[in-house]
Amino acid sequence: MSRLWHWIRRGLLAVVLLFVAYQLWLLGNVLWWKWVPPAETSFMSLRLDELSSGKPDAELHYRWVPYDKISIHLKRAVIAAEDDKFIDHEGFDWEGIQKAIEKNQKKGRMVAGGSTISQQLAKNLFLSPSRSYFRKAEEAIITVMIEALWDKRRILEVYLNVVEWGNGIFGCEAAAQRYYRIPAAQLAPAQAARLAVMLPNPRKYEKSYGPRLAAHAARIQGRMQYSEVP
Repeated sequence: MSRLWHWIRRGLLAVVLLFVAYQLWLLGNVLWWKWVPPAETSFMSLRLDELSSGKPDAELHYRWVPYDKISIHLKRAVIAAEDDKFIDHEGFDWEGIQKAIEKNQKKGRMVAGGSTISQQLAKNLFLSPSRSYFRKAEEAIITVMIEALWDKRRILEVYLNVVEWGNGIFGCEAAAQRYYRIPAAQLAPAQAARLAVMLPNPRKYEKSYGPRLAAHAARIQGRMQYSEVP
C-alpha cells in the first residue's frame, strides 16, 4: 500500500510540474508577443489543418499591419460590437459573465461566454473554439497574463490582426482585402461595422449575411462614435 501511495504522489507531482511548465511556456509567449507579431496562432493552426484535409496546398490569408495602419472606424466598431467596456475593465466583464452564466443555466448547456476582447484574444492565440469550463479556466489564466504584460493598445492591435474573419481569413488586413479590396487603413464606418458584426461566427456570416445582421451592423455603426479607443 505504501508503494502504491508513493507512485500516486510521484504521478501527482509530475502532473503539477507539467502544468507549471505549460503556464511558463504560455507566459514566455505572451511576453515575446508584447513586441513581436505572432507568426501563427492556435486558431490559425486548427483552420489550416481543416483546410489541408480537403486541399493539401491550402494556405491562410494573414498579413500583419501595425496599429496606425488600421482604420479608426474598425477599432471603434469592434469595441462597440464585442466589448464596450474594453478600456475600463482589467480583462473581465463580470456583469457580462454573470449574464452568460444565467443564460447557460437556463439552456442547460454552455451557449454563451461573456468574453471580453482580452479573453477572445487569449483563446485565439493559444486555445480552441471548443466550449468547456476547463478551457474557460485556462483562458482566464492567459487573460490575466495578457492584461498584466500588455497595454490596451497592444491588446487591440494583436486582436485585430489575428482574429478570424472568414474561412482561412485572419486579421483585418486580409478581411479588408477579401471583402472590399482595400487596405484595413481605408475602411469606412459602414464597412467597419459590417466586419465587426461578423466576428461571432465569421465563417457562417461570410456566406450568409442577411437582413438581421445588416440591421445589427447599422446599430453598431450608430454606437461607434461613443467607443473609446486606446
